[in-house]
Amino acid sequence: MTYTQPFFALLDGTPDGTPYPQTVHDLGVLHVPSGRIEASDPYVTLGEGLVVRVEPGSYPAFVTVADVSEARDGSHLREAYLSLVVSDGGPVAEVRGVTPEGAEPPPADEHYGVGVDAGTVGFADAEAIVRCMPPEDDSTDWYDLLFDSGEPTSWFELMDSTDHYWEGSANITMPLATAGENVVLSHSGWGDGFYPVVTTHTADGTLLGVHIDLLVAGPDDEDEDDDEEADG
Repeated sequence: MTYTQPFFALLDGTPDGTPYPQTVHDLGVLHVPSGRIEASDPYVTLGEGLVVRVEPGSYPAFVTVADVSEARDGSHLREAYLSLVVSDGGPVAEVRGVTPEGAEPPPADEHYGVGVDAGTVGFADAEAIVRCMPPEDDSTDWYDLLFDSGEPTSWFELMDSTDHYWEGSANITMPLATAGENVVLSHSGWGDGFYPVVTTHTADGTLLGVHIDLLVAGPDDEDEDDDEEADG
């Protein structure tokens, strides 16, 4: 289904249609050996997010950051899109809302996406999460073990680091990885909420990318209320 919201992912400068200058920042690559990309709030629903199929491979990841400060002086930056580039096959001709693996197409004017409760979104290989994250039980909790362990390698510390890609984002190898299986994370623009997952395509339908639209450069609030979410 064609996605009709304004869309400016991976565009530097101030694209026509948005008042906010943007910069695009490299987050390394995401390894997707299974061809099953999961989008989730990784601090809350890692392993339970919606899944989109692509060809198995390793894909460049980027965060598009918008300057929403009144003076456009860089004093107020917000993440606008988290993106995976699947192909460089040409210009974007169409943006589509995804239909996740195992789901029916959404009703008109609804979109599948990521529900966020920890101010963060992420991509990972869905099958790698099962293999490469330690099992959680009464004595092992990912939050204390990995997310906020107090160590320099904790996920919170890496996201806050100005030396690790871009502050507010991270590219983290899962603890039981054997071939670099990883998670790419980003703060979610305005914070908690619901954010559509979409794909970009060339005129002939070739898949170019998978994106989480963080609705920073989207419609006015009253328009957003008309674009109801579909469970994802």
